[in-house]
Amino acid sequence: MRITFLGTGSAMPTGSRFQTGIVVEDDGRRVLVDCGSGVLHRLQQSGVGYENVSTVLLTHHHVDHVSDLMALLKARWLAGEEQLEVVGPTGTKAFIEGLLSVHDYLDGRVDLQVREVVPGEEFSVAGFDVEGFETRHSMDCLAYRFGDAFTFSGDSEAFEGLANFSDGSDVLAHDCSFPDEVDVSNHPTPSQLGEALSGTDIGRVYLTHLYPHTDGNHEAMLKSIAEHYDGDVGFAEDLLSVEI
Repeated sequence: MRITFLGTGSAMPTGSRFQTGIVVEDDGRRVLVDCGSGVLHRLQQSGVGYENVSTVLLTHHHVDHVSDLMALLKARWLAGEEQLEVVGPTGTKAFIEGLLSVHDYLDGRVDLQVREVVPGEEFSVAGFDVEGFETRHSMDCLAYRFGDAFTFSGDSEAFEGLANFSDGSDVLAHDCSFPDEVDVSNHPTPSQLGEALSGTDIGRVYLTHLYPHTDGNHEAMLKSIAEHYDGDVGFAEDLLSVEI
C-alpha cells in the first residue's frame, strides 16, 4: 500500500501546506480521502492525476476538506472521464445536492454516485475494506481504518476510543493542529495526543492538519508527545509518499 499526502495544512493557508487530501493506493486500487483546497493541483504534482481518481472518501463536510470536490468533478468531466463516486458520513447526499444546486451546470456531466456510511460500519470503497469510527469534532466526522495498514483520524480531539481504533496500524495519520500553548477544542495538542496514544502499538504516526501556529514548533511538539508516547512520530509534508 502507498499513502501520498497531498495536503497537510488547515483552513488557514501557509503557502507550503495545502488543505487536507490523502491518496491511498494498492494493487491498482485508488481512493482520495478528502479534497480540500489545492488538492486538485497536488494530484497533478504527485503524478497520480485527477483522471485516475474516480472515488473520493470524505471524513466530513468542513470547507477545508471538500472545497476542491466540484473542481475535481469539473476536471474529470472536461477530461472525458465519465464517473465519480463520493462516499462520506450521514448528510453527504444532501451536501452534494446542495453543491450541485449552486454549480448547476455540473449536474449530470458525469455519472455521480453518492453513498453514505455510518460509524462502526465496515464497508468497501474502491476495492478497499474500510471501517469508520466517529471522532470528536465540531460536526459529524469519521476516522477511517484500512485494515492493519493505515488509519486516518480525520479531524478530531485526541481520545482513548480513537487511539484504540488506531491501535495495531502500520501507519496512523493524526490531526495535531496546534502546539500546546494554544487553548483549543475539536483538535488535539501534542500533549493530548501523546497521552491518548500511550500504550498503543502503531508502526509510525504522521502529524497532519497543521495550522500556521505549528510553524517553528515542530521539535517542541515532538518532545511533548514523547513525554507520554514512545512510538515513532514525524510530521507529514505535502507530497510525502509512504510505502507500507
